[in-house]
Amino acid sequence: MIYVIDHNDSFTHNVVHQFALFDKVECDNYDKINENKIKQASTIIFSPGPGNPKNYPITSKIYKKYKGKKKIIGICLGFQHILFCEGAKIIEQKKIYHGFQSNIKVITNKSLFKKGKIFKVGRYHSLKLKEPFKSNNFEITMRCLNSKVAMAFENQKEKIYGFQFHPESFLTINGNLLIKKILSA
Repeated sequence: MIYVIDHNDSFTHNVVHQFALFDKVECDNYDKINENKIKQASTIIFSPGPGNPKNYPITSKIYKKYKGKKKIIGICLGFQHILFCEGAKIIEQKKIYHGFQSNIKVITNKSLFKKGKIFKVGRYHSLKLKEPFKSNNFEITMRCLNSKVAMAFENQKEKIYGFQFHPESFLTINGNLLIKKILSA
């Protein structure tokens, strides 16, 4: 079972529908977490959402409690939230990407995806990871071809993955392939 933590975002139910193609999905708001559902889940998803990761201390507690014990996937705000919990700084971008399609590229051989592979993805974010960023077992695996902004990370040792973009967006080509690959890792 997959447990989605909703950060009050209109995209959350699109995320739920997409992941439901692969497994049973339960979804609760970040401030109404069901511990029994989390315990039953094989995967926890941190949804997109408004604001900054520091606005969601309950999600930070969940991350710290289940890191290395369950597969964790972060999408957009969820991506930022995981990195924030790992000590990263999340900052405003000069350009806001809301409903914007970008080409992103896999930049490492250590990724679940083939190095050099290019994906067209939908972006909906005004914040980004401030780099350089160094953390044990975390590797930036995809970047925007134009801006070079980090678009994905993987921590294969602890089964933690993140997408700055929205795999569930109609602007993301092959979003289901990206999700299927992460879920099968």
